[in-house]
Amino acid sequence: MSMWATLNRNVFKRTSTFALAIASGTFFFERTFDLVSNTLFERINKGKLWNDIKDKYE
Repeated sequence: MSMWATLNRNVFKRTSTFALAIASGTFFFERTFDLVSNTLFERINKGKLWNDIKDKYE
């Protein structure tokens, strides 16, 4: 049985499971995107952020 047939039978056939799959996929995508973008921002701005320079001003 192909993967598409399995996915169709288990997720897309019922509206409730399809909506749950969309909601959970959206949640995990948002959390992953937020983590990756924050990590990238901190890596690019290393040495310029408050956590890096606060010892000089306290």
